[in-house]
Amino acid sequence: MATVKKLEGKSGISYKITVSNGRDSTGKQIRHYKTWTPPAGMSPTGADKEAQKVAIQFETELEQGFQTDKKWTFTDYANYVIALKESNGAKHNTVRGYRDLLRRIDQVFGNVKLIDLRPQHLNRFYKSLQDSSARLSIVKAKGKPDLAEKIKAAGMTREALGKAASVSHTTVTQACRGEAINGEKAVAIAETLHLPLDELFDLSKNCKPLSNKTVLEYHRFIHTVLNQAEREMLVPYNAAEKASPPSVSRKTPNYFQPEEITAILEALDMVPEKWRVLTHLLIVTGCRRGEIAGLKWDHVDLDHGRLEISVNLCYSKERGIYETTTKTDLTRFVNIPSETVALLRHYRVAQAELQLVNGDRWHNTGYLFTQDNGEPMNPTSITAWLNKFSKKHGLPHINPHAFRHSVASILIANGTDIVTVSKQLGHSQTSTTSDIYSHVIEEAKAQATECIADIMLRRRNA
Repeated sequence: MATVKKLEGKSGISYKITVSNGRDSTGKQIRHYKTWTPPAGMSPTGADKEAQKVAIQFETELEQGFQTDKKWTFTDYANYVIALKESNGAKHNTVRGYRDLLRRIDQVFGNVKLIDLRPQHLNRFYKSLQDSSARLSIVKAKGKPDLAEKIKAAGMTREALGKAASVSHTTVTQACRGEAINGEKAVAIAETLHLPLDELFDLSKNCKPLSNKTVLEYHRFIHTVLNQAEREMLVPYNAAEKASPPSVSRKTPNYFQPEEITAILEALDMVPEKWRVLTHLLIVTGCRRGEIAGLKWDHVDLDHGRLEISVNLCYSKERGIYETTTKTDLTRFVNIPSETVALLRHYRVAQAELQLVNGDRWHNTGYLFTQDNGEPMNPTSITAWLNKFSKKHGLPHINPHAFRHSVASILIANGTDIVTVSKQLGHSQTSTTSDIYSHVIEEAKAQATECIADIMLRRRNA
């Protein structure tokens, strides 16, 4: 039973609520306390009634195991949740993404107590993210024409500079070509070279507001944190459940038409063998970029024409290039056509010859696609190369995922069942495949209906 004691002091009126909850192992009675102060302007009678309501709610919370914890701020608890996710096996890039999101959240309501966080806080935060001044890193940097010479003058290679600055060597190469790179990476390069930033880069600002998709990523992270707090009974409800993040319409997957694939294959005849084979595998398998980059010869069965997809190659500033499991943690086997088998047989011989040429410089890592010394390649370099390749040959913009969408669309259009398509793509659930390719599935259904009509109805009228 809760008891309520009215306290009157110099600072005004408050109510001390006490709830007895059994006895401990020594026989001492367990008591829980809560102090409630009525808001300014509330009448004495209204305050007495509200105090009784607060006491009943407090007692109910204790009976259900819930106990208000006013120690945790959002940032403190979010860091606890991130560490918990990491210890439970969350992927490194997921954890890094959480920490990046928390940086901005911390500036806005990081010090707010979990128990005090309301949907209104979140709605205001989401609205602020859509303002043009919301970007944390709004500076873009283009390398000046003499950047490569200054790197050489410092006695460094691009690869060595990338390692020292904790950025990929691909980023350094992009900067040397005069392409725009992230401002924070430009700062890291300048600091490593001990030269002024504006001496190496032309700086500009990107004032484009954050997209609804990015805002939704913040919402999902906040929801994850508060969901854990709700499960641990630190808050009575998840405020993110009652907030109103912006809606995001699913984009229609971009895929290539058959004639575009033909043009890409013809252009591939003019590029180095490594890139020709790598792009060919993206085209015929529908695998993710990191899955192709992570392929090892041990995972290639040329006799039976299939690939084992069990590794995803990633890059992060903290780890560099590293291996992890596939996105869904599942191993799958993908069949490849005889033309692909022939390409891989020839490519394996070519790689063996490259290994002999490099001698002691070669690191035998076992990967199909490597840097010149045998070390694994940064998967982001695949996207960069395809972008450059498409521009050079006047092709539509190519990104690795477009090939993935193309494979799915071709399979569905040709009547392949959704379970097989899902397994080919490595989705953990067929519902994921159905959601992403719903428009293609509907088109296939319409074609099937026409096919039925042709056979069942129209032949009679011919």
